Amino acid sequence: MATQPLSLTRREFLIGTATVGAGFSLGLYLPIGNAAGAAETPPEVNAWVVIQPDDTVIIRIARSEMGQGTLTGLAQMVAEELECDWSKVTTEYPTPGQSLARDRVWGSFSTGGSQGIRGSHDYVRKGGAVAREMLIEAAAEAWGVPTAECSAANSVITHRSSGRTTTYGTVAAAAAELFPPETVTLKDPKDWKLIGKPVKRLDTLDKLTGKQVIGADLTLPGMLNASIRACPTFGGTLKSFDDSQVKALPGVRAVLRVNEDAVAVVADTWWQANTALDKLPVTWDPGPNANVDSASIERMLEEGLTAEEAFVGNENGDARTALEGAAKTVEAVYAYPYQNHATMEPMNATARWTPQRCEVWCPTQNGEAALQAAAEAAGLPAAQCEVYKIHLGGGFGRRGAFHDFVTQAVAIAKQLPGTPVKLLWTREEDMQHGHYHPITQCKLVGGLDDKGELTGLHVRISGQSILASVNRDWMTNGMDTFTFQCLLPDGDHAISYTVPNLLVEHAMRNPPVPPGFWRGVNVNQNTIYMECFMDELAHAAGKDPLEFRRQLMAKHPKTLAVLNAVADKAGWGKPTAAGVYRGLAVCKAFASHVAACAEISVDTNGKLKIQRIVAATDPGHAVNPQQIDAQVEGSFVYGLSALLYGECTIKDGAVQQANFHDYPSMLIDEMPEVETIVMPSGGFWGGIGEPTIAVAAPAVLNAIFAATGKRVRRFPLKNVDLGSA
Repeated sequence: MATQPLSLTRREFLIGTATVGAGFSLGLYLPIGNAAGAAETPPEVNAWVVIQPDDTVIIRIARSEMGQGTLTGLAQMVAEELECDWSKVTTEYPTPGQSLARDRVWGSFSTGGSQGIRGSHDYVRKGGAVAREMLIEAAAEAWGVPTAECSAANSVITHRSSGRTTTYGTVAAAAAELFPPETVTLKDPKDWKLIGKPVKRLDTLDKLTGKQVIGADLTLPGMLNASIRACPTFGGTLKSFDDSQVKALPGVRAVLRVNEDAVAVVADTWWQANTALDKLPVTWDPGPNANVDSASIERMLEEGLTAEEAFVGNENGDARTALEGAAKTVEAVYAYPYQNHATMEPMNATARWTPQRCEVWCPTQNGEAALQAAAEAAGLPAAQCEVYKIHLGGGFGRRGAFHDFVTQAVAIAKQLPGTPVKLLWTREEDMQHGHYHPITQCKLVGGLDDKGELTGLHVRISGQSILASVNRDWMTNGMDTFTFQCLLPDGDHAISYTVPNLLVEHAMRNPPVPPGFWRGVNVNQNTIYMECFMDELAHAAGKDPLEFRRQLMAKHPKTLAVLNAVADKAGWGKPTAAGVYRGLAVCKAFASHVAACAEISVDTNGKLKIQRIVAATDPGHAVNPQQIDAQVEGSFVYGLSALLYGECTIKDGAVQQANFHDYPSMLIDEMPEVETIVMPSGGFWGGIGEPTIAVAAPAVLNAIFAATGKRVRRFPLKNVDLGSA
């Protein structure tokens, strides 16, 4: 057990506590905006816990739900310490404006980097524990007994010696008048009753009944709809448009310039707006990047592979000297393309602007960033703005660091004061104006001695920096450390192997195509580079790929454990069915240790069938194993879709792909059987949503080599002939 001091002072508590009606609160009464149509007078709300007289428990969660189950997982953590009746738990979003007004009482709103659980577990558990202790104290005072003689379980407080009981809802109002304890004891993991259990998700019923509202569903009284088109060329601007004909079309209310690069049509319905936009004559200024294409970007990256200057992300020993003296050297160049997030729900936001206030309803991975974007676009102080978060129809990083859709929605609403306007991008607009998975190439050179032992490894990455485009303040002396994910010497993204002489570099090359955080970020390509090359080295050394890895992983026991787990369950080293071949991959990412063993077949026509993937994950603590299973399976859909089909090509300074016909996702008949192994070792909090995506692709690629003898080093696979030579 851990006794945790609270940072909340008596004065802060007095300022931040209020009692309204019969609810219990650890914060101010807040009227919460709810786009889905909440009651006009919501019940009393506090920072983490609201308890109503009927014992209903409302847990406030700042992180965004986008299908990953974070609302349920974080609620489990609060409820665990609260000792409440799980069957009466529900969740609610606070707003970033309310959090700002209360000195960010809910902590970070950012939902990315697999931080939902691991970045907030401590303070959300404290919130539940504080509430529990205050409820117990209120009951003890009512009975006139020492608090130490009372305990709580399942929303019931019991005085042990007398057997008297009361419920949380009964004492909530009295508890709200008390001061919080100066210290609180969090449960030892061995005593957890709810954390670690595969409880059903809290948002499933609303999805099944259609009650859940996402941004594209939202309707508000008097709302208009907008469709937008921005200059297709990166860096281009809007020159002019002729609205003389379209403004008279049915339902059209306005044709508007939006910032410097876009035009929008506003109409009664979105279909009317988009139909008019398709008929609108527009002249673009393509700007300085009109001649950029995939070939020119390719040349830029190729130059970086051999350039003299590069940032060093990991180094030990003398890799160059070791390679010069190696009995055998192995060299390979891999290339990873631009990829779109391709969320099922295109970008959208609804905004209402007046000179006094701006409100935005939007699906966002970061409510605080959305609030900042809204305030800047509105020309108003943040205190006069508010963002109401809506569940996301997919995020994958696109709705985290970038809120261009919010900026556009506010810019439109500002030209129609007092009228709510919902902006919804077309799929084509979404495809052409993304913030793409960065393009990179990687040259790897490995040295083996006469016993087949790895003596040196040089990894040179050439390609884009996400941080150079997104947030230069996060860079270190001009270096983007995110580029080295899974290749770093230590930390959440440490390399999984001990190499006696190692050099990992990044030659930064930034084409004018905007990169962004994409589920798994740089883990995706770096794990392909490292794990496929490990297989190449094993083959060159004449060693089994599993044994070759094991020899380099003695100092990485947790990562080795997940590798061994998938190998054992998949039957590595044992015969497979005729025509079925296996491949392995392993990495540490977002603090978790993950591995996969893929089984595939390739027919005589080169058709690939991914039969089965066994995946193991050690996230330290597993809050909800069922959600982990689902996350692993879902991440494989995403990661394998990228491997099979994901590619954005550039022509005349613009993305060529337009919709799912030329940027497909894998279909249900292509989905392999997935067997998950959840093996929490305890002692740390790792991520789930992003680590596992990385191991599916290299495991499949290594199995393809086993099946065909062909090394695939450029992606996606749709461009590769796997048939017989």
